[in-house]
Amino acid sequence: MPELTKGRAPVEAPVDDRQKAPAMVYAVAAVSALGGLLFGYDTGIISGALLNLRHDLDLSSREQEVVVSVILLGAMAGALLAGRLAVRHGRRKVVIAVAVVFAVGAAAAAAAPGVGSLVAARFVLGLAVGGASNMVPVYIAEAAPARIRGRLMVLFQLMVACGQLIAYLCGWALSGSGGWRTMFALAVLPAVVLGVGMLFLPESPRWLVERGRREEAVSVLARLRPPGTDVGREIDEITEVAAATPAGGWRDLRQRWMRPALLVAVGIAAFSQLTGINAVVYYAPTILVDAGFGDSAALLTGVGIGVMLVIAGVVGAVAVDRVGRRRTMLWFLPGSGLAMAVMALAFLGPEGSSAQRWTVIVSLFAYILFNGIGIQAVVWLIGPEILPLRVRGPATSLATVTVWGVDLLIALTALTAIQAIGRSGTFFVYALMNVVCIAFVAAKVPETRGRSLESIERALHRGGSFRKALDGS
Repeated sequence: MPELTKGRAPVEAPVDDRQKAPAMVYAVAAVSALGGLLFGYDTGIISGALLNLRHDLDLSSREQEVVVSVILLGAMAGALLAGRLAVRHGRRKVVIAVAVVFAVGAAAAAAAPGVGSLVAARFVLGLAVGGASNMVPVYIAEAAPARIRGRLMVLFQLMVACGQLIAYLCGWALSGSGGWRTMFALAVLPAVVLGVGMLFLPESPRWLVERGRREEAVSVLARLRPPGTDVGREIDEITEVAAATPAGGWRDLRQRWMRPALLVAVGIAAFSQLTGINAVVYYAPTILVDAGFGDSAALLTGVGIGVMLVIAGVVGAVAVDRVGRRRTMLWFLPGSGLAMAVMALAFLGPEGSSAQRWTVIVSLFAYILFNGIGIQAVVWLIGPEILPLRVRGPATSLATVTVWGVDLLIALTALTAIQAIGRSGTFFVYALMNVVCIAFVAAKVPETRGRSLESIERALHRGGSFRKALDGS
């Protein structure tokens, strides 16, 4: 395979900060990130719905885990399917299809007459969740200028957090027998807005170049860059990379030069779930009720979790561009692990005491904040940035499937683990995973802040330590 130019990787030409990106760039990020809101809402709504759903349908603990986790099984399939379809049909059309599937799945879940139909509807929702989590970050990454790419991509994670907050609020406001149907149905509206909005947005210029549609790519990129930007230079750089690395498939992921980027993308994807975030998001109200908290207190704590997720999303959006991706993880993940350990210790104390309850709530909120900034703000950003254009579709699919596969493992085992080793033992395991994640980031993850996607790929081609090659260029 042809090699890219060796030597120091060129950094994208500086852009005058007074030059604002065109409104179209922000429209691309805002509209497509509605997929993140739907992702957050449809995965988070089960937390509040489960409290009444389990009684209305007389679900056992194992059946509750299935209802929660089947959406993740669908997400794995959706991520794989979206990556393959995006190579052939483009990023934009796949996001439109995702919006349609979101609407169909939400309507079916709301109308489900029994457990089997609800499980099937949530699998369909999972297809849309997987497609959105795979394709929206790629679409934004390929459209945004390097200078603001981080904050625009983290908008996706922020919208996921907003969706989860809205889900918690709906769970609290609509609590009661049958209210879960309305909770599910509300997702139809943003799905329609996403589908209609995407009709007016352009295709990814990088995908257009890869398909040999250079003139169309130039026209699109001109709408996505400030006036006076040398669009031709950027198109030439994209063309050079695309020509040197023609589109590849799953077999190409085995090539040696790609492994460092693949390891980072898949590793961060796995640790984003192994550190425990979705065990808390999915089951916090259930865990707290079973620990002696009242239903209302548990649901309000869920709302607090949603607020922390949004705050983490805002802080993360600023941090990834101002502080950097790698440094953000190294600064905030220690707080995540410490907070999880404190929560585990709190559950060892006498249940029902005021001190224990406040310790649990404060450490829970601190964990959500630090984990949300430390890794959730980065997980959907790092993969599309570092994975080569040639295999960006299948490689991003693999990273996304890893997120959902490990998430599925957590969802299927969280309540069972609590029954087997207790709440403290389970949370201590998650705290340990935070420590392992810190070590992984320190050893393997490079800094990509301010780098063009093409300069990142050149550093990968030079071989050796990917982190040192990029940090030293």
